[in-house]
Amino acid sequence: MNAWLEKQAAVRERRGLVRTPTTRKAADTSVDLASNDYLGLATDPRLAEAAREAIGRWGTGAMSSRLVAGTTALHLELEAGLANLTGMEAALVFSSGYLANLGVTTALGGPGTLIVADEHSHASLVDGFRLSRSRVETVLHNGLAAIEQLLRHRTEPRAFVAVESIYSVFGDAAPLPQLLALAEEYDAVLLVDEAHSLGVAGHGAFQGHGSVAGTDLSGHPNVVLTATLSKSLGSQGGVVLGSALLREHLINRARSFIFDTGLAPSSAAAALAAVEIIRAEPWRAVAVHRNAASLTAGLAPALLGPGTVVAHVGKPAGAVQSIPMPSAAAALAASQAAHRAGVRVGCFRPPSVPDGVSRLRLTARATLTAHDIDHACATLRRILEETQ
Repeated sequence: MNAWLEKQAAVRERRGLVRTPTTRKAADTSVDLASNDYLGLATDPRLAEAAREAIGRWGTGAMSSRLVAGTTALHLELEAGLANLTGMEAALVFSSGYLANLGVTTALGGPGTLIVADEHSHASLVDGFRLSRSRVETVLHNGLAAIEQLLRHRTEPRAFVAVESIYSVFGDAAPLPQLLALAEEYDAVLLVDEAHSLGVAGHGAFQGHGSVAGTDLSGHPNVVLTATLSKSLGSQGGVVLGSALLREHLINRARSFIFDTGLAPSSAAAALAAVEIIRAEPWRAVAVHRNAASLTAGLAPALLGPGTVVAHVGKPAGAVQSIPMPSAAAALAASQAAHRAGVRVGCFRPPSVPDGVSRLRLTARATLTAHDIDHACATLRRILEETQ
């Protein structure tokens, strides 16, 4: 075993793919463009107080699976709140977003099912596809024509199309209205991962409610949503949203729900508080988009000169945008240099992204100040220019 592990370590070292968890300090003063705390709620005292109250009433853990003794009134309140926020009929909460995606893909898939997956689907969806024993076809990013052809010529009685409403690395959006039209025409399910959309996307009265709320997809019988509670909601956990029939099916068939200890009551309470804040304070979602636009504008000058890479920074659909880098090593070096200068950015390299797609990922947050953005942009412009 050790000999094999040493060989694997040597391969990672040679390819520049060694990963080390980054330890965040409690009093970290860096400008945070790396975390997924889009709305700044992870440190909001209202969430902390809700979690404390839940611990005092329900204890520090769920104590068992949801089907035995792990479901509390908080879980049911949270599910109702999430369903109402997104405009879906029902919701089922899992202990992580990863397990929510595993649960829904395996429970809906199986022999006789075609899964059509966007090539940028999250790893949790990909793992669910593999475990589902379905036929899986991957299409080029946002490839509507390819999706249509696969649905038109399928031999399986059932099919679902899996996309992310806002993608986690490129930060662009899926063409949801066109995808819904295909799902309706070919009697397929449209599975939409709202991990990077819930709390950020939405329009008018639905600001922050996600990409689906207030649209024709909301409550549609062919539409299923998944989301995480650990990004905009500042807590922990995941959720699948759809019809009441879907919820019942998952309770009985989703192994990552049936055999897993339930979400801790403290996390459920914190997420429920965040749902209420999203409704009451739409300015947070507005601020995310404003700050994302400011980051784009601040980085643009560095990307306009000859031999530079800025042509790759565009206006994001949500909080996420990314800067392609020439190599995994260059992406890692740039992210480390930024961290030393007081700016934390994400570093995406294989196997998180395919070979040749290494990049820096920037996440705008509602609580960034103008000074934070100016400092971050100046730092990144300098590092990008040195990279070329």
